[in-house]
Amino acid sequence: MRAQLRSGGVADSVIDDAVLILSELLSNACKHGRPLGDALSGDGDVLAAWRVDPAGRLIVEVTDGGGPTRPAPATPSVTAHGGRGLNIITALADDWGVRDDIRGEVTVWVIVHDDVYDPDAGHRRDDFVTRVAAPAVSQIPGLDFADAFDDMD
Repeated sequence: MRAQLRSGGVADSVIDDAVLILSELLSNACKHGRPLGDALSGDGDVLAAWRVDPAGRLIVEVTDGGGPTRPAPATPSVTAHGGRGLNIITALADDWGVRDDIRGEVTVWVIVHDDVYDPDAGHRRDDFVTRVAAPAVSQIPGLDFADAFDDMD
C-alpha cells in the first residue's frame, strides 16, 4: 500500500494515516468478523482494497464475512487492552462507514483524506496529536510526587 500510494504522488503524512487505518480495519475484521465465503473461523480470507478516486479522495476498505455485531466506536476503560481502533480511525479520517452485502459480507470503508493532492493533505495528524497531548507533569499545579511519599516514613 505504502509503495503504491507513494508512486501515485500521495503525501507521506496521508500514507502514514492510511497504513494505520488499514491496520486497524484488518485487526477488527480478524477479531470480530467471519472469513469470507464458507471458511471456518481462523481460516479463510478478508479483502482489503484502497484507491484514489477521480475526485482525489483516498478510500480504504476492508470486507469480511460479517459478525455478531455492527462496527461501532467503543468507550474502553483506561486499562482496556483494545477497543480504540474505530476511535483512532474517526480521529484520523475525513469520514467512514459500514456497507452490508446481500451475502452477509460487511465492508468498513474509510475516506482517509478528501483531496490527497492538496498541498496541506495530512493536516489532521497534527490536530490529533494536539488533542491528545497531556501537559508535562511539572506543569500540573498542586501535583508534587514528594508529598505522596511523606506518609511512608
